[in-house]
Amino acid sequence: MQKSITMLLVLCTCVLSLSAQKTKKDVLKSLDWKSESYGEISQEIWNLAEMGYQEEKSSALLQQTLEDAGFTIKKGVAGIPTAFIAEFGSGSPIVAIMGEYDALPGLSQEAIAEKQSAGGAAGHACGHHLFGTASTAAAIATKDWMVANNKQGTIRFYGTPAEEGGSGKVYMVRAGLFNDVDIALHWHPGAQNAANAGAALANKSAKFRFHGFSAHAAAAPEQGRSALDGVEAMDMMVNMMREHIPSDARIHYVITSGGKAPNVVPDFAEVYYYARHAKRDVVIDIFDRIVKAAEGAAMGTGTTMDYEMIGGTHELLPNLTLQKVMFDNLTEVGGFDYTQEEKEFADKIAKSLGKEKADISIAKNIQPYKTEAKPGGSTDVGDVSFTVPTVGMSAATWVPGTPAHSWQAVAAGGTSIGKKGMMVAAKALTLTAIDIFSDKKLVESAKTEFKEKRGADFKYIPLLGDREPALDYRN
Repeated sequence: MQKSITMLLVLCTCVLSLSAQKTKKDVLKSLDWKSESYGEISQEIWNLAEMGYQEEKSSALLQQTLEDAGFTIKKGVAGIPTAFIAEFGSGSPIVAIMGEYDALPGLSQEAIAEKQSAGGAAGHACGHHLFGTASTAAAIATKDWMVANNKQGTIRFYGTPAEEGGSGKVYMVRAGLFNDVDIALHWHPGAQNAANAGAALANKSAKFRFHGFSAHAAAAPEQGRSALDGVEAMDMMVNMMREHIPSDARIHYVITSGGKAPNVVPDFAEVYYYARHAKRDVVIDIFDRIVKAAEGAAMGTGTTMDYEMIGGTHELLPNLTLQKVMFDNLTEVGGFDYTQEEKEFADKIAKSLGKEKADISIAKNIQPYKTEAKPGGSTDVGDVSFTVPTVGMSAATWVPGTPAHSWQAVAAGGTSIGKKGMMVAAKALTLTAIDIFSDKKLVESAKTEFKEKRGADFKYIPLLGDREPALDYRN
C-alpha cells in the first residue's frame, strides 16, 4: 500500500512538472529546481575521470539518467562501447544535443586552489563532466517542454566519447548517425560566457613506431640499431620542417616510449604526433610530409617504421543563422554571481596563474557577439558541422583567465563554480532547442546557409580514413 502511494506521488509530481513547463520561463525554473541533482551527476563523473573510450561508468550514468526520463537508448553505436544515442519523440525536426564525458591523462587534481593530485590517472581538465551533464539536462528539459506543449519532433542526445584526441564523433559521423539530423547543438566549458561564431583547427594525429635491434650499448653497439635514434631523427627533421610550413600551422609531439635503460640499445620506440591548421587540406599536406620524415629517419638509422592513425578532424563550419539565436538565448539566461567563498577560491587560482585577483565580473556577463573567431584547439564537432547545421557556445565554468587542460581547470570543475556555469549552458541549449522546434523557417534558413557555406561539390572524407575506432589509444 505504501509503495503504491509513493509511486502515485512520484507520478503526480512528474505530471505536475511536465504541465508546468509550457513556457520558456517555466523551463528555466524547472532547470533551477533540478540543478542540485545535475550537480551531483557531474560531480560523480568528475570523480570517475575516465579517459577516452574508457568512460564506461560515466557513459552508463548519463544513459540511465536519460532512460529514467523516458528516452530510448541505443548503446555501443558506431562500434564504440561507450558511445550511445538517446531519443525521444518522432518525426521532424530532429534536433541533436551532443555531450562529452572523457577526461585527460596526467591531470588528477583535488577541488582545491593549489596543485595537489587526487591520486588518479586522469582529470577533467576540459570540463567534459560538465559538458555531458549539461547537455543531458538540456535534452530532458526540451523533452519535457515538448510533452507539455504536445510538440511534434525528435530530440536526441548523442553520447560522444573520446573527444580528446580519439575523434569519437568522426566515427559516428562516418557511420551515418547524423545524416537525418536537422540541427545539432553543443557547448563547451570555458572561462567566459560566449556564443560567438566558433572556429577550430583541423587535425590529424598518429603514433609512429620504430623497430630496431637490441644490443649491449657498450660491449656490442655495432650489432644494435636504435629505435630511439629513429624517433629522434624524425623529430629533428620535423622540427626543421617547421620553418617551411604555414606560420599558423601547429605540430606537436610526445615520445611515448624511448627505451628502458641507457646501456641497452632500444629495439622499440614510439612518438605521438599532431598536425593542425585552419584548413584540412593544409593539414593533410603537413601530415604527409611528417610521414616522409619518419620514412627517411627509419632509412637513415637502419630501423623500420610503421604508424597508426589515431585521430583526424575537420575544421569547424559556423552557422550564423543559428549562432545569433544561441547568443540571444544565452543573453536571456545571463551569467551568475560568485559567493564570498567562491571569490576567495578564485583569487587563489588567479594568483597561481600570476595575477593579483580574479575578474569575476566575467562570469556574470556575456561576451559581445562576434561573427568571426580565431581557431585555437581542435574538436571532432568539426566533422558534425560539415554534416548538419551546428551551433555552440561556452559557459564560465572555470575561474576567469584559466587555460583549458590545466590543474586549475580541473579544480574549478569540481566546485560550485563549475556547476553554476554548467547550468547556464543547460538553459541556453534548452531555449535554443525550443526555438528550433517552434520555428520551421529558422531550420530552413539554417540549412540554406549551411549548404551555401559547405559548397555544392562537398564530399565528406574522414581524415582518419577507414580505420576502426582507436579504442586503446590511451593505453
